[in-house]
Amino acid sequence: MKKIVLGFSGGLDTTFCVKYLSEDKGYEVHSVIVNTGGFSEEELKQIEAHAYKLGVKTHTTVNAVTTYYDRIIKYLIYGNVLKNNTYPLSVSAERLSQAVHIAEHVQKLKADAVAHGSTGAGNDQVRFDMIFHIMIPGVEIITPIRDLKLSREAEIEYLKGKGVDLNFTKALYSINKGLWGTSVGGKETLSSKGMLPEEAWPTQVTATGSQEVKLSFVKGELKAVDGKSFDHPSQAIQYLQTIAGPYGVGRDIHVGDTIIGIKGRVGFEAAAPMVILKAHHALEKHVLTKWQLNWKDQLAQFYGNWLHEGQILDPVMRDIEAYLENSQQNVTGDVFVNLQPYRFQVIGIESPYDLMSSKFGKYGEMNTGFTGDDVRGFSKIFGNQTSIWNAVQADNKK
Repeated sequence: MKKIVLGFSGGLDTTFCVKYLSEDKGYEVHSVIVNTGGFSEEELKQIEAHAYKLGVKTHTTVNAVTTYYDRIIKYLIYGNVLKNNTYPLSVSAERLSQAVHIAEHVQKLKADAVAHGSTGAGNDQVRFDMIFHIMIPGVEIITPIRDLKLSREAEIEYLKGKGVDLNFTKALYSINKGLWGTSVGGKETLSSKGMLPEEAWPTQVTATGSQEVKLSFVKGELKAVDGKSFDHPSQAIQYLQTIAGPYGVGRDIHVGDTIIGIKGRVGFEAAAPMVILKAHHALEKHVLTKWQLNWKDQLAQFYGNWLHEGQILDPVMRDIEAYLENSQQNVTGDVFVNLQPYRFQVIGIESPYDLMSSKFGKYGEMNTGFTGDDVRGFSKIFGNQTSIWNAVQADNKK
């Protein structure tokens, strides 16, 4: 029998894929789930039991939380990346991490084919296919849901016919949870107007009043929250989420251009990511020079857009990552953030690398590094070329 590796989540689509590939197509199915922070240990055990009950040959759980951070999220933080100034690329980044690990599993098993449960309507099909074409060229890619153009109802009827014990009630909202945020899709996101109701958000607002939290960064990475240190920054992100999530911060709806050329809306909640990105950016504004910030912004915008398009394996991404990493040498210090229901505010920073130092002068008050005469001369020279241009225009109008 030919071996096929199936990216498996345990939902309706991938459940269909197991039965279709094994019983209709005769493949030896090896399922793999890549956990990027969206599953509990109990959920992973239930998914594994479900896979074996369906008849897979082997099932593998890949704990990818730390590698997801190390390979992707770290650079999104370094670059303060928000797609269209709104979305922290929660699902976009997650899918790429999953695709890479699935491809590595194919290589490990020397499988003949690989499968995923994407439909033909979104970005994920492109991301998975492209990573597979690059990493495992020559391995056949099979996508039953996309190829057969199946409706949810058709999948359920097929599985009933196979004797699969079903409990796939259609939820009002589609939820995808991961380390770097949770996406929420529903009827309100299918049109250009509408906001998700309170009950649609996975994390309900239970915190009241205000709370100040201290985020401690070392070379751009979050190492501690309120003095509590962590072995890995991914743990700090998860801990901050437990604090900021109940305040309902980091909620929004993103309107984006898909890879396949259509526009779409998706709701998301990303309390920890949004607080971290804004806090990190505030720290950078104090410790980096004007032109470091300027070039970082330009490169980071490209990096985020190219990552969204699934191009994580393009070597230019390694080049930009090297720049982003080097830019973080002095991004060390504490950032103080005030949390309140539905909003947060960066209060300020403390850093040994703070360039806003009173010994060099106080903006709008006095300076200690130059004189008024220095400024007079500088102002004349700094605008000299523009003065010449305006003078030439005036002469030609006479």
